[in-house]
Amino acid sequence: MEHPILKKTWKQKLRHEFIEYWINAIYMAIFFSVFIFYRRLILAHYEIYLEDYFLGLVKALVFAKVIMIGAFFRIDRGFDHKPLIIPVVYKAILFTVFVAVFDIVEKLIRGLIHTASLTGAIEELSKEFTNIWLGGAMVVFFCFIPFFAFKEVSRVLGPEKIQNLFFRKRTE
Repeated sequence: MEHPILKKTWKQKLRHEFIEYWINAIYMAIFFSVFIFYRRLILAHYEIYLEDYFLGLVKALVFAKVIMIGAFFRIDRGFDHKPLIIPVVYKAILFTVFVAVFDIVEKLIRGLIHTASLTGAIEELSKEFTNIWLGGAMVVFFCFIPFFAFKEVSRVLGPEKIQNLFFRKRTE
């Protein structure tokens, strides 16, 4: 029979991971969906139509998990003892690189599906790296700055303090 304290601790950890995942996923789903919608509107102005309706949601679900895995393996904890700007920028860069790698792999797989050859997929992939791709990477990087800034402030002050600041009535 399992000890009730250990069971409670396991449940608490599972609940925390579940909530953390969905907070990450919702933030990124909103961000990526707005960014993709913005891109679609601009291209539609030039009568170019995209069919990537749910790509932002899929990317958000995957990236939220990537961030959770990165936190689990503590790859994002290199500068936690430094002033907050350092870990925020470090994590924004690190996870922007992860997003870029994921994007490259995704485009390579799409190329393999469309061309059925590695050479054709690499050719198709090389056409994707334009100023538009670089601009998208920059937008992702700047999206991650407030995301990780909020997480770092929460880590330093404690989640209870953040919850009280945002979700409790303040008396002044």
